[in-house]
Amino acid sequence: MRQLALNVEKLAQFRTLLRDMKKGYDLLEGGYNGVRDLTQGNFQLHKTFLDALLQVSPTVRDYYKVGEVIHYQIKIISACGSSLNQLNSSELLHQEELYYVDGVYARVVDESLQNIEELTTILTAGRLRMSDEERLTAIDRIHAAMQDKVLFVENFSQDALLLVLQRAREYNDVNAMRLLLQSNP
Repeated sequence: MRQLALNVEKLAQFRTLLRDMKKGYDLLEGGYNGVRDLTQGNFQLHKTFLDALLQVSPTVRDYYKVGEVIHYQIKIISACGSSLNQLNSSELLHQEELYYVDGVYARVVDESLQNIEELTTILTAGRLRMSDEERLTAIDRIHAAMQDKVLFVENFSQDALLLVLQRAREYNDVNAMRLLLQSNP
């Protein structure tokens, strides 16, 4: 009988222990589910935020510097082509000099096309995760780079044309001297 009483007492202790374990498990499961739900909600919040960064707002799309960058590209290509035509038709530059000028213009045009590609990427939804501020800053940087290229092409073209004019003047001076010397033997 004593053994039976001990077994009943042990059974009662096991039930108490089992009940405590169940409470601990329920508490742990509730905490886990709470953390999981919180994490899932936080993930959704971050996903929503990051997805919004993939979109391009009208503020960015309609930024006046976007149009100016495109205008600068047209100006660069036009100025390079016009200058090359003038220099080629002058016949006062050596072939190596024309190759050099052509190479300079080709590099400037290539760099400006890279700027246009970067601008296109910035303005295309789903390509970059950037805030409006980051996009506008990038557009400002591209705008400044294109402005620099326009100024460079204008100055370089003026310098090349000035060289042609100086050579034409020298050529005319030499011819005038020849005529003068030939008429006065």
